[in-house]
Parts: sequence; structure tokens; C-alpha cells
Amino acid sequence: MSHYQQTLKGPVNIKGVGLHTGAEVTMCLKPAPVNHGIKFQRVDLDEKPIIEANVDYVVDVSRGTTLEKNGVKVATVEHCMAALVGSDLDNVLIEIDNAEVPILDGSAIEFMNAIDEVGSVEQEEERDYFVLDQVINFEENGSEMVAMPSENYQISVMIDFNSPVIGSQHASLHRISDFKKDFASARTFCFLHELEMLLKADLIKGGDLNNAIVIVDRVVEDSELQHLATLFKKDKVTVEKEGILNNVKLRYQNEPARHKLLDVIGDLALVGTPIKGRVIGTKPGHGANVEFAKKLKAHIKNQRKNKSTAPAYDPNEKPLLNIIDIKGKLPHKEPFLLVDKVIHMDERQIVGVKSVTYNEPFFRGHFPDNPIMPGVLQIEALAQTGGLLILNGLEDPENYETYFLKIENAKFKSMVVPGDTLVLKCEMIGEIRRGIAEMKGTAYVGDKISCETQLMAKIHKINP
Repeated sequence: MSHYQQTLKGPVNIKGVGLHTGAEVTMCLKPAPVNHGIKFQRVDLDEKPIIEANVDYVVDVSRGTTLEKNGVKVATVEHCMAALVGSDLDNVLIEIDNAEVPILDGSAIEFMNAIDEVGSVEQEEERDYFVLDQVINFEENGSEMVAMPSENYQISVMIDFNSPVIGSQHASLHRISDFKKDFASARTFCFLHELEMLLKADLIKGGDLNNAIVIVDRVVEDSELQHLATLFKKDKVTVEKEGILNNVKLRYQNEPARHKLLDVIGDLALVGTPIKGRVIGTKPGHGANVEFAKKLKAHIKNQRKNKSTAPAYDPNEKPLLNIIDIKGKLPHKEPFLLVDKVIHMDERQIVGVKSVTYNEPFFRGHFPDNPIMPGVLQIEALAQTGGLLILNGLEDPENYETYFLKIENAKFKSMVVPGDTLVLKCEMIGEIRRGIAEMKGTAYVGDKISCETQLMAKIHKINP
């Protein structure tokens, strides 16, 4: 998976029939800006309302996953959501002209094929992963879901319907990059007795026996098979030796388990945050998946609320660069050198420290009776820290300087006053291209953010 958010290169058009409504549906998946997430828009309605792909809006899980907001619904979203995860997409607006996502062939493969024809593009914002830091369990009505720490997003499922036809099955996905090849084409399935129930309830109006595996779990008379053939406009329907109707051929021996894994991915996508962790589902279903997604989302909210992202700073540790080292690397001199030491630096991140005292020259004019460090100088301190990171990646840094080209999304969240220790963190956004570097900068006082911004700098050679 990319470390940066991704969206589509262009629009993706998909047409099909809703499984339960039988209605013709047209969808258009469109590129969306950073931090947009996945959203559905009902373009067939007057105000074209938008429903976020958010587990908080799930209202029905009986025969698929249905979202509803302000009385507007979009049903059967799970296969499309799984395809978006498998395609490594974060930001997409899905325009849809009916209340149900088309079933297509009952899997996610046609969504993914359409997306692949257009392709994706990397965006400038980093992904905000949910990194599991503990084991999280959920159990309900015989279904059990467990999430545990892992460096990658991994899914394993085990199913057992007490059926002699499919028996116990399991499936595992170790890398999301394998999803299309190994899982996206796994189709939905149902038992014959469920099919009869759905038909009597006037559901699956869009079913045509081409978009589901029908498992035959009892002896069926020829007359009943002929009735099914008539209902679904088939010349003949028979039971294969594997215990399934001859409407489709299995794509995998464990296709039901693979489809259940597909559903887990689609439903957990409604958490709204990419996950780094391993999920194990035993007898999963849409109900258990959604309740587990709600539990994960609550844990994410609590984790982010209580866990500071401020770098650890121990004043007793020897700095990586002291003020003498910094003076030798930056062209800035007193009183405009605003980094006292560097306590961490690797290829992509640097952490500097600025001790703020009343002796700073800017306090003589900036609210001298109520001294506050100017926000622009906090940005300058971040820029100088970022400049040290950029220069550190060069073979001859003494022959280069950095000139900042752009400051974006600057936000000031708390005051910095004499006596504060300003911890300055800069992180690279993407690679340095044509001498242009982009960084995210965040300044902290203790656990609180004082300011944050995005910076763009140009590396310039001195006397080339």
C-alpha cells in the first residue's frame, strides 16, 4: 500500500442491476481531493444528497450493508467498498442514480477491472493509518472477530455452516496487493432454502442465477428445478455433483470463504481509516462485521484523543546536532537562528528543539507586556529545522542552501511564551523531485500542538 493518499485519474462508469430492487443503476466513480474519503451521492434526487461511507450510517445488514443519512439510502455497498480498498483508493465520490449498488457478477472484480482501466494517482497528503496497538475482540451470535497488531493489513476468515456441501472453509489475505488476483472474483452465495425465502419475499428482483453461487443443501425434485428454471428464464437447472446449481462454475474450491473475506474488507472499510493490523473472523457476517467496525472506530477515536503525537524529548540525552553544529550547516545567524539542537534525524524526519526565553529580540516589540512568540517565527523555526533535513541528504550540503517557496494550511493552536520549549518536527511528503522538497511541519509545547503547516522548498546550489 502507498504511504500517500490516492484517488482516481479520471471518472469510472459502471452500469448494472440492483440485486434486491431489480432496478437499472448507473454509477460514476470520480476523483476527489485529499481527506475527502469515500462518499456516495444520490444524483437521482433533487438536492443530490451525499452519504459518507461511514459505519455510523449503517441501518440494515440483513442481506447486505445499507447506508442511510437523513432518510436517503444506498444499499449493498460492500462489494464496491472492497474493490476500492483492493484498488488502494482513499478519496472517491460515487455518483449513483438509484438506491442500490449494482450486483454485477456478485463479486468485486468488475468494479476493480473498471477502476484499473482508468488508473489511480498519488496525492500529496500522507495516509493517516490506524495502527492497532492492542488486541480487540468482538463476539455475537456465534460470530467472533479479533484484531491484533501487525505491520500490514491482513485478513483471515473461517466459516462453517454445518453443511455437508461446503463444510468448514478458511481463507487468508496476507497483502492487500493480492486482493484482486485471489479474492476479488469470489462471488456471493446462498443456500437453496434462502433463495426460496427471498423469492417469496419478493426480494432479489435483480437475481438471474448468474451473480451468485446457489448451494443445494437438500434433495430437490425435478419439478422444483424446472420451476426455478422458469423463474430465472433458464432452459434447464440441475444440481452439480459438488452440491451447487449449475448456474455457475466455482472459481475457487473455497469460493464461499473467499467471498466472506471480501465482505469483511468491504464492511471494515466503513471505519473510514486505513488499517495496519491483522483481523481474524470466525463465522463472519455483515452484522458482526459492522458491529466490529463500530468498535474499531470507537477505539481509533479514543486512541487519537489520548495519545499525543509529540516526539519524546529528554533534555538529558546528548543531541544529534548542537548549536555549533547547526551554525556550521545553516546560513542563519543570531538573532535569527531559531533551532538550538537536533535530537532526531533519519531520511524522512527530523526533530529539533528551540528554548524560548524572554531574551529573544522579538519580545521587545511583540506584546512586550504580554510576550508571545510570533506565529511566523514558529513557522520559520520549522523551516530551518526542515532545511537541516533536506541538506542532510546531500553529499556536499555546504554547497547548497534551501529557499522556501510555499507555506500552506498554516494553523496556530496555542500560544508560545517565554519559558516554553518548542519541539519542532518536520516530515518529508514524497520524494525530492527536480530539487523541490515538500514537508509537513508541526511544533509542540509539551503534548500540545502550537502550530502546524506544509512547506515547500527549493534546493539551490551556491555559486554553481
